[in-house]
Amino acid sequence: MASSFKLFVMRALSKSRFKQGLECPNKLYFSNSKEVYLNKKNEDSFLQALASGGFQIEEYARLQYPGGILIEDPEDRENYDYQDLADQTSELLKLENVVIYEAAFYVDDLFIRTDILVKNGSNIKLIEVKAKSIDSSNDYNFIGKKGKLVSGWKPYLFDLAFQTYVAKLCLPDYKIIPYLCLVDKSKVATIDGLNQFFRVKQKTNKRTGVDVLVDHKSQLGENLLYREDLSEVVSKIHSGKFLYYDNLNFYEAIDLLRDVRINNYYPNWPAQFSSCKKCEYKVDYSETTPQKKSGFEHCFKTQYNWTATDFNTSNIFNVWDLKDPKLMAQGLLFKSQLTPEDIKYKEAAGKLSRTERQWLQIEKERDKDTSEFIDIEGLRAEMATWVYPYHFIDFETSTVPLPFHEDRKPYEQIAFQFSHHIYHENGRIEHANEYINTTPGEFPNFIFSQHLLDALIHDEGTIFKYSTHENTILNAIRDQLKFSDYPFKNELVSFIESISHPKDKHPDPWEVPTRLSGNGTRDMVDLCAVIKKYYYNPHTKGSNSIKQVLPAVLKSSEFIQNKYSKSIKAIGVSSKNFKSKQVWLQKQNGEVINPYDLLPPLYENMTQDQINDTLSELENINDGGAALTAYGKIQYTDMTKQEREKISKSLKRYCELDTLAMVMIYEHLRSLVK
Repeated sequence: MASSFKLFVMRALSKSRFKQGLECPNKLYFSNSKEVYLNKKNEDSFLQALASGGFQIEEYARLQYPGGILIEDPEDRENYDYQDLADQTSELLKLENVVIYEAAFYVDDLFIRTDILVKNGSNIKLIEVKAKSIDSSNDYNFIGKKGKLVSGWKPYLFDLAFQTYVAKLCLPDYKIIPYLCLVDKSKVATIDGLNQFFRVKQKTNKRTGVDVLVDHKSQLGENLLYREDLSEVVSKIHSGKFLYYDNLNFYEAIDLLRDVRINNYYPNWPAQFSSCKKCEYKVDYSETTPQKKSGFEHCFKTQYNWTATDFNTSNIFNVWDLKDPKLMAQGLLFKSQLTPEDIKYKEAAGKLSRTERQWLQIEKERDKDTSEFIDIEGLRAEMATWVYPYHFIDFETSTVPLPFHEDRKPYEQIAFQFSHHIYHENGRIEHANEYINTTPGEFPNFIFSQHLLDALIHDEGTIFKYSTHENTILNAIRDQLKFSDYPFKNELVSFIESISHPKDKHPDPWEVPTRLSGNGTRDMVDLCAVIKKYYYNPHTKGSNSIKQVLPAVLKSSEFIQNKYSKSIKAIGVSSKNFKSKQVWLQKQNGEVINPYDLLPPLYENMTQDQINDTLSELENINDGGAALTAYGKIQYTDMTKQEREKISKSLKRYCELDTLAMVMIYEHLRSLVK
């Protein structure tokens, strides 16, 4: 009996559970039993927190409301004493004026923690802090010109409405004003090193914390946050004018989700295409034998009576760029059920259209056909416009809410690293150049572009990027240069304009010039766009990410397998960061190992004490989020030279593999055409 009572008091519908339940009520049931159901969002939650900057912004916001009293979070978050936390808050609210961080309210099995609460007499400001950015000069941030909620803000606004509702239940005699406190990207940092005053760390209990190195907002320069009173929006959510689901108003949503949370039952909420497509409660049985169950599987067994055969039949949820919810409403859940008309199939001249590519994926998965598709004539015509030597470049960048440097805006692009491979006409592959900024406090973008110019200025060979990222970054650096007094700005602006194109609706566009030889433009060629136009590999399962295309190519290409199963020295591939005996085509149990999984750990040759003291958050530099985080670590001024060099070395390896991956993909395409 005691155990059952403990289980009851442990459970309440919190604001995070309410927000999750609004995404899909079934998810709330799965989250009740996290020891049973796999949640992929939990796999890298710490890196996600580091990359988002949410913990830093929360601490930054508290300094804007000094003198606050923190309601301490219990160490065991699985055994909250909700009433004790609420009682602590009630005692503080007896004061005439008070600021409370993480104020707690508990009523009718509903529980919230407010980021910042400011009480002045009978007036209470309930302030929800988010690292999400906003332009305070825009009059239509939350409600669009047609009077509807802006979809991207919907979860945040309903979260705020839930908090306001619970607070009013607990404090009926107070006037409660709900605010969102957000990062204002129209503002500019007025001090250097702002980001590094808030150091994210992982605590011993694997929760995330922040070390704050300042004690007063006067040390932070101009306040980069924007606060907006959203009483009117919240009132319209409460009244039912704004709905999350057409068939469920605000109070009905609370009743449903509270019931699911407390009584732990499966609500059997109807499956929705967009939610199911990105559901985090999926298990990929092809990767490993899972220790936990699939929530996705539970839903489709219950709602559609799927059998083991059905789950092994190719379904519509991974079709690239498929967005039509009507297919699911019509009961078309498997690729074998689809016809070209169902996806509005339409061909394009000289390349694969979006729907042609979708139909390729559908046909090949339906027929269990793992052979590649290549439009040889289209690709051959594309390649005929390329000029040797070929240059392959990749950038690593950072966007953070609290800028590293003075005169920079929140979420402004910082380019701190690039890698550059050259493919010569005789087939020689050279890792020719690389750049990384490891100097704390130094704004790297202009130096970065100077090094890039030095790397690419020697000939008019075609430059390759993968996806649109590099063009976006060069657009940003060009704009920064034009507003600077950097001594080489005119030269660098001209260089950037010669290898890039203005983004859509750019306020200051430029004409992309032709090569000096008159043979076309030197605007960077997007290798990802080339893949989309002319090539499809079923092993990618519809993805066009380089992290998926590279291992797919390694599985499919006899040419690449034969070449890269030898050491880089044996095949004449130079490297600045890998030993000459490095072999990129390796297998385990007969399966090709993704080369990104071969990258060495960040902590190589470091003592355990060094790891614990400075770098315990990261284990491998194996994705962009980790690279961004590592750059943030490099900015710590009290980091030793040895520690900084070790992070730098690992970042260089990661970036070099990105450009070598582009070379491998190009070589495979070339081998197919020839």
